Amino acid sequence: MPGSPEQVLRRLEWTVLRRLDGLLHGDYRSLFRGEGMDLADLREYQYADDVRHIDWNVTARLQVPHVREYHEDRELAAWFVLDLSGSVNFGSGAAKKLEIATEFTALMARVLTRRGNRVGAILYGNEVEAVIPPRGGRSQVLHVMSRMGRRPALRSGKGTDLRMLMNTALQLVRRRALVFVVSDFISAPGWDKPLAQLAQRSEVIAIRLIDPLERALPDLGLVLMQDAETGEQLFVDTWDAGFRARFAAAAERSEEAVFDAFGRAGVDALELSTADDLTATVLRFAEMRKRRFQRSAATAAGARSRLASDRAVQPEQTR
Repeated sequence: MPGSPEQVLRRLEWTVLRRLDGLLHGDYRSLFRGEGMDLADLREYQYADDVRHIDWNVTARLQVPHVREYHEDRELAAWFVLDLSGSVNFGSGAAKKLEIATEFTALMARVLTRRGNRVGAILYGNEVEAVIPPRGGRSQVLHVMSRMGRRPALRSGKGTDLRMLMNTALQLVRRRALVFVVSDFISAPGWDKPLAQLAQRSEVIAIRLIDPLERALPDLGLVLMQDAETGEQLFVDTWDAGFRARFAAAAERSEEAVFDAFGRAGVDALELSTADDLTATVLRFAEMRKRRFQRSAATAAGARSRLASDRAVQPEQTR
């Protein structure tokens, strides 16, 4: 990644973050609402209450809508679960997946810490290399960036096992938090189950790193390819249209399998390409969060409407 962590973060603050301030307006708050809240009390529903706070178990038991009252924690804890394995160090253009992962992590961590929240990180290479406990402030963002760039050399011949990373996150993230899993998800199988368990406890967002060359090969002739993790080398003939078609089909199947795993785990997913504009990616993230909250509100409103309808019909049925 070009430049020191301080230089990169300052560039992000002066370019991307300033643009986002103008584009998102008041949406920063909505990006992270619903987190960092503790239950304070229960009371009967009143007009204009947030329907998402209705406690349906209590409502069903008492036959009167009740809402949960919360008091907001002073800060939100967010974790960045970072896959920095060999395949993440790939990039076919000007940027590598590792660089865009670092910039995305720095940007989102700075968005959070600017509002008094805490961020932590778990770093994985061949194994879990470091755990950075959640803290606030700009210096914490710089610390995470520095640790991402200053890591032990990766051992060749060993592939990625994201199950180890997910299990570590399960052990460490005990309280409800916002969790970003940043990875290309090129891994041995078995990571989907601990990811689903993590999503039951916290809100998890999968940031999938991709490069255009991983989806489709151009016609480059005879090319020597090397696995970034195992070191295995192979000559491939990209002149062969049939080979390029089989490569694209295999990439598509792999992509479908990853997104099926996200669906089963119940996590939102955002793609981050080496060819993407970071501002546009974060705006997609904001829109994704907004749609999620709207769906939750619509579901709660529909359930409340059905409950009110059932209560209105009940007296008629008993006469």
